[in-house]
Amino acid sequence: MGISVRLPARLERMVARVAKERGATKSEVICSALTALEDEGRAAHTRPTPYAAMKHLIGCASGGPPDLSAETGKKFRGLLLRRRTAR
Repeated sequence: MGISVRLPARLERMVARVAKERGATKSEVICSALTALEDEGRAAHTRPTPYAAMKHLIGCASGGPPDLSAETGKKFRGLLLRRRTAR
């Protein structure tokens, strides 16, 4: 499908330069740029998963008690009981 686009002289020179550098046609350069723009827009609308958002934090802490995850139910129950008796 054909389409005509009027470009400012600066952009026309840029498209010609990029096409020459890549050994591509001006049409291929413009299509590539529009595809990249579309991909960028699509990426901006996708939300990262909670894992992806926190991936850089996982495993970054050191120290603390070695049994931190052991018997968490008992520890939580004890915390609640202490809070209730403190009132």
